[in-house]
Amino acid sequence: MPEPIDLYYWPTPNGHKITIFMEETGLPYNIVPVDITAGDQFREEFLRISPNNKMPAIVDPEGPDGKPMSLAESGAILIYLAEKTGRLLPSAPRARYTTLQWLMFQMGHVGPMLGQAHHFRKYAPEKVPYAIERYTNEAARLYGVMDRRLSEAGYFAGDEYTIADIAIYPWLISHEDQGQRMEDYPNLARWFEKVGSREAVRRALEVGKDLRKPLEELDEERRNRLFGIKRG
Repeated sequence: MPEPIDLYYWPTPNGHKITIFMEETGLPYNIVPVDITAGDQFREEFLRISPNNKMPAIVDPEGPDGKPMSLAESGAILIYLAEKTGRLLPSAPRARYTTLQWLMFQMGHVGPMLGQAHHFRKYAPEKVPYAIERYTNEAARLYGVMDRRLSEAGYFAGDEYTIADIAIYPWLISHEDQGQRMEDYPNLARWFEKVGSREAVRRALEVGKDLRKPLEELDEERRNRLFGIKRG
């Protein structure tokens, strides 16, 4: 049995990606909470693991050379863990690169754009109509891209469930807060229900659920830390 991997984590879409992988593969892991409302992400010891002060990050005591390996950026972590386990990333070149294409699609578009739509629609201290319209429209465009892809394949990389699906799924849970109705995207809705019904996914979404407090319960200082307004 491999030694447990330390997962520096908070229950967010990016954090959920890694717990889903862990639960799908049975890799042992320890949760190390990184309270992003308390400024834990700016602590010196965490910055040594995650230079961009973002979670999730991991420390694998059994790295590729047998020595501890620290790694940040959720997409990189998924690739690392897939290669470590030989799971959820196809080895055949065509299928592998298709998987990586959709993983990068999530990293470069789905996460950033849906996150902005969610923020300006729900969390921004003032309503900015231009930003709300811009990011809601971009979210709709991306949902359309995903729906078209899933009209021709069961999963993003083809017929096989992969790290691309694991990366995208958590970002769509809050589709209503992004101004989207899943019923408008029938192929995506089918996929969303199928992935969400997986036992490993259900377990993963429960990990650390009690750590997170509703936004309305956070004081101004914690809200500012959460949204990167100040570090104090």
